Amino acid sequence: MVDDVVRELGYLTLGSRFRRIGERLQSEVQQVLDELGLPVQSSQLPALAAVDRLGPLTVGELAEAVGITQPGATRLMTQLSESGLVDVRQSSEDQRRRLISLTDKGRQLVETSKRDVWPRIDTAVAEICADLTGPLLEQLTAIEHHLEATPLHRRIARQPHDQPSA
Repeated sequence: MVDDVVRELGYLTLGSRFRRIGERLQSEVQQVLDELGLPVQSSQLPALAAVDRLGPLTVGELAEAVGITQPGATRLMTQLSESGLVDVRQSSEDQRRRLISLTDKGRQLVETSKRDVWPRIDTAVAEICADLTGPLLEQLTAIEHHLEATPLHRRIARQPHDQPSA
């Protein structure tokens, strides 16, 4: 077995370790979304949630709300628009600004997700994090071990289907 250099380098590679865990979680959430036939990428969920919670947003506001760069928010907005999940219109107050809002298809996807998917993902990730204690690097190792032992999509699959967990 090859040594896990990123883990062994500790704080030096903390950003890489966070990214690795984040990418694994996104990949597993994507597997769940695909199994449910939901036409969205896991990386797009925070943007849809932001527009749902905050109402129409400019690209800059979306970037701020989900903690990404403005070019990243522009790419995300374009993807969501091409998928028919958001509508992008010029602001009536300032023609230079474009406002992003959910389409009917986007609202329906968000409502389905809030009811049937997001609570189950939240419960599965909370289960992984429930017993974390000690120094940060040890907690990250525990998260990685939990994901190796029972991947997120399997944790979600074993939850009751008739009623999402809260």
